[in-house]
Amino acid sequence: MYALLIADDSDDVALFSLALQRAGLSVTTGNNLERAMQSWLKRPADIVLVALPQVEPHTIIRRVRAEAHVPLIVAVDSLTDRLHAELLRQGADLVVALPTSLKLLIAQIGVLMRRTNTVPAFSLPTLGANGFSLDPTTRTVTVSDKPPQRLTHLEFRLLYTLMLNRGQVIPTETIVEHVWGYTGQGDRDLIRGLVSRLRAKVETDPRNPRWIVTTPGIGYAFSDDPD
Repeated sequence: MYALLIADDSDDVALFSLALQRAGLSVTTGNNLERAMQSWLKRPADIVLVALPQVEPHTIIRRVRAEAHVPLIVAVDSLTDRLHAELLRQGADLVVALPTSLKLLIAQIGVLMRRTNTVPAFSLPTLGANGFSLDPTTRTVTVSDKPPQRLTHLEFRLLYTLMLNRGQVIPTETIVEHVWGYTGQGDRDLIRGLVSRLRAKVETDPRNPRWIVTTPGIGYAFSDDPD
């Protein structure tokens, strides 16, 4: 298992690299949030730790959650109870105020990793409908005669949620909870981006979707009768 550490201060890199390594993770480092997220699909990590004081923590969470469902640790220079609660609601799994205790951080990282992927993909059943098949063991989707498409973790979680409830409109807030794993008001831009990427893989014409349909102002559904 390995961690992605994004930090631009050498002392922070040294501290957090040591903590992640002591928790049993290999570490890849970067100093630019956007570049790291753009290359996410090439090598997704098991955990992400971001320490970029010059970037708003809300921006960090939004950008990481646009690509990844893995545990996210955000380090900030100052932390109030109100900000702490807000960042957790927005999708951070752990918020660390600097300076921090190395021993405590190692223990907290260990807890996050123990709780990751509690439901193995092989325990989930394959879902299918009218020539549309989703295989959880490989995270691949096959539509009619098209070659199988590999899905990212987020794309898979979205499609699996919709297919489990096919024919039903799932509100954006519920999608956030099931796909990203946190509660709160749904971020419609975040969801729209994920839906767009998924449609590009499963729809013949993503601009006129047959399978993943939108109910404006409410949410999305997997059509149980695309014809």
